[in-house]
Amino acid sequence: MANQQPAPADFVTAPATTRTLDLVPARSCRGHGSCTCQEEPARPATERTRRRPEGQWALGDRTPLNANERFKLEDDGLNVRARIETHYSKHGFASIDPDDLGGRLRWWGLYTQRRPGIDGGRTGTLAPQELNDEYFMLRVRVDGGRLTTAQLRTIGEVSRDFARDSADITDRQNIQLHWIRIEDVPEIWRRLESVGLTTAQACGDTTRVFLGSPVAGISGDEIVDGTWAIEEIHRRWIGDPEFSNLPRKFKTAISGSPRQDVAHEINDVSFIGVRHSELGPGFDVWVGGGLSTNPMLAQRLGVFATLEEVPDIWAGVVALFRDHGHRRLRGRARMKFLVADWGIEKFRQVLEQDYLRRPLTDGPAPPPPTGDRDHVGVHRQRDGRYYVGAAPLVGRSLGSTLVALADLAEAHGSRSVRTTPHQKLLLLDVPETEVGALVDGVEALGLRVRPSTFRRGTMACTGIEFCKLAIVETKARAAALVDELERRLPSFDQPLTLNVNGCPNSCARIQIADIGLKGQLVLDAKGRQVEGFQVHLGGAVGRDARFGRKLRGHKVTADELPDYVERVVRRFGAARRDGERFADWVARADENDLR
Repeated sequence: MANQQPAPADFVTAPATTRTLDLVPARSCRGHGSCTCQEEPARPATERTRRRPEGQWALGDRTPLNANERFKLEDDGLNVRARIETHYSKHGFASIDPDDLGGRLRWWGLYTQRRPGIDGGRTGTLAPQELNDEYFMLRVRVDGGRLTTAQLRTIGEVSRDFARDSADITDRQNIQLHWIRIEDVPEIWRRLESVGLTTAQACGDTTRVFLGSPVAGISGDEIVDGTWAIEEIHRRWIGDPEFSNLPRKFKTAISGSPRQDVAHEINDVSFIGVRHSELGPGFDVWVGGGLSTNPMLAQRLGVFATLEEVPDIWAGVVALFRDHGHRRLRGRARMKFLVADWGIEKFRQVLEQDYLRRPLTDGPAPPPPTGDRDHVGVHRQRDGRYYVGAAPLVGRSLGSTLVALADLAEAHGSRSVRTTPHQKLLLLDVPETEVGALVDGVEALGLRVRPSTFRRGTMACTGIEFCKLAIVETKARAAALVDELERRLPSFDQPLTLNVNGCPNSCARIQIADIGLKGQLVLDAKGRQVEGFQVHLGGAVGRDARFGRKLRGHKVTADELPDYVERVVRRFGAARRDGERFADWVARADENDLR
């Protein structure tokens, strides 16, 4: 499967009036991706200058420097689809080539899931093949969170027919299904693609799903609708080998909402709505955000982008990352490390000179965000109709529930659904006369339009139930925690985010939550090793964005969680000043009040 690699691609600038970007033929370097590594801590600048080469293509180092780079050199992950359709689906799990199984299948949204019965203490000691079950998680890509009711129904039907009725709404607006057999994948693709959905590049070292404002195009306070840019980027580059071999995964967010509702602070590149004094509405550009074991907040590039410029600037940033990103060590292969090494001024200079070949327009910073980011509740649209935002419990649903929700929406005049970056669901375009009946129907399905603070603010990753990286259980535990907190603190009504993660990789964004819980094994009062959590307190995005505070040596067993969270929340309620957020209270609180 080896291919000869052409020289690195360059951007060729078209006449300035066209604002288009042409690419020379795509590379044929081949790949598979993995998110299983721990990131390497950042090093002081003096150490960085002495470090050996990082495997950056732009510096001429094309030698595969780790197993993942070898896979990507041998065959592009996009090519695995043909093998799934013609061979693996016909001959079963045992026929899958190891390089495809552990890597390239991810380019089409497929991850092997965890074999049942393996406890968290063995997560880091077993070889990947020992952790593998013969079933897959399948991630359906939902760019911008935009779905029709027909698409939602199809996902639900696929879940019901092929995935044991599983359906998780992720904090990247995707929907994930479990218990997928390789034999069923071609039929699943046929059904999804018949309604315009895809799983292409939902995982792997690629440009993954594009986050977008769930209320793009309908909100009365919107600065600019970014939908066209999301669709144009998808049309031009998803499925294109030009960007199918990046050093690691690449995350994008585009929102013109003044609520800044796409967690732009933790994406590789983000475009956030802003008004330029002369050029009108457009986007402020941010780069270099990411969490995991070495979290970094994105930085402003200082650039104003019109809607028409967004796809070209996006492609320039991705190509820069492709060529200059670190490939020697997986733990340093995210773009945040490149931005940290270079600094924002050099990043912008290289982007302008080598990729876009034109200067970019300086622009203003966006004002502080307004309103809630999750869009839960009943809200008036700018056309006089309404959208209804509902909270599934910790993002978990059933395929049959999605089918019923699609039917319910259509019965009350809606044909549009949105997923959110906060594991929520929105039904759009509801006539005023239908709102009450729709809300009652949504609530009857187990979704909450007026949820408690705890149901609204709690997110959880997949956890040990399916994830091979997890150390502890998350979904069921977080759901039980919500139920218990609702019982103990029924009148608590202040905003609070409570994020539960099964390992250090922070898929549930523990560092930017009011209460972030990182799963690990801890010792209980009797000295026994049990499931528990390291606690992060006071993380925040938006105004005064910061990572949560960690208390030295402070860990909580899973059984102690309800008591601990209740204790801290009660102390906040008693001590908070007028208008004070939980994160601000944590910043000034005595450490003893946080234990």
